[in-house]
Amino acid sequence: MTDTTTHSDTPATTSPSADSRPALPDHLSIDPRSPHHVAAAFEHDIGIRFNDVERTDVEEYCISERWIRVRSPKAKDRRGQPLLIKLKGKVEAFYR
Repeated sequence: MTDTTTHSDTPATTSPSADSRPALPDHLSIDPRSPHHVAAAFEHDIGIRFNDVERTDVEEYCISERWIRVRSPKAKDRRGQPLLIKLKGKVEAFYR
């Protein structure tokens, strides 16, 4: 299907929120106590694709080292925080 109308008089628009989003870092954590926590990145909805499957339970990721950390279902550390399990594979981070 071809469009015969020309849209030269309408300016190309990009969403204003796409311009205000910071670049996603290589290593990001949701824990505010972590040195890899970037609060500006969490002002927007972030998605993580791990081995071509979108995951919603990611606590921390590193794209260059190809791993994510997810919470253990039952195990806790000595401070009562859930243990994080490291999974290795292909990691992609994106804004939704």
